[in-house]
Amino acid sequence: MMDKAAARCKKESLLNGLRKLNSLMVAFSGGVDSAFLLAAAREALGKKAAAATAVSPIHPRREREEAVGFARDRGIAHFLFGTNEMEIPEFIANDIDRCYHCKRALCGKLLRLARDKGMGPVAHGANVDDLEDYRPGFRAAKEAGIMAPLIDADLSKEEIRFLAKEMGLFEWDKPSMACLASRFPYGCPISEQGLGMVEAAEAFLWAEGFKCIRVRHHGPVARVEVDASEIHKIVSRDTRKAIVERFQRIGFDHVALDLEGYVSGKMNRGIEELRT
Repeated sequence: MMDKAAARCKKESLLNGLRKLNSLMVAFSGGVDSAFLLAAAREALGKKAAAATAVSPIHPRREREEAVGFARDRGIAHFLFGTNEMEIPEFIANDIDRCYHCKRALCGKLLRLARDKGMGPVAHGANVDDLEDYRPGFRAAKEAGIMAPLIDADLSKEEIRFLAKEMGLFEWDKPSMACLASRFPYGCPISEQGLGMVEAAEAFLWAEGFKCIRVRHHGPVARVEVDASEIHKIVSRDTRKAIVERFQRIGFDHVALDLEGYVSGKMNRGIEELRT
């Protein structure tokens, strides 16, 4: 069981560390981790805290709209900036270091934006649980000098959700998200058309009431992952029929259901074999 008192102490450690900064720009995706970090930065630094959100085909519009609303409601300066992942050959090829190349380019843009706006350091919302998965993007962020205050404060995902709830952030129970490129198996080239298909398919599932979802792009096949507790719902006759019809209109020939359900990091299984 999580130690609530320890989590609150970690939050104070986080705030104390942030207060030492002259200003901070938070790479803000709209997820619970970056939302908590941004809210903490606002508490610690006031108007010296700002947010920056990337705009590109790999980031769902829904996430961006929620990020815009979060910053607006709290009076936080928020900058949207375009990224160019589809111009990076290593990204399109989708090898096992895809995230490194993507993050490297992203970090460069973030640092230039912060400099142009007269801001100090840039931080992202990585937490200690993220260190247990294969995350080549972390290497790029570290090389660029991007801060990871939640890791420095030793905060886990569970603790962040608890503290976010105490702060009244509705994002506290928001399902984990990743960029749409993560829906493509390594080695399968990424296309803007494919990204659009995935975004449209996942948006439909969200509208149908599913909370934790992934639509994996296997060429003409969409492999759907939902939380194991929702599998019974997705196979009900009317829902199943509606999903198949919509996905086929989107452009998929076949729709498959992953009976294991959604498991974080599933696409990284066997990554060690690919790296050798």
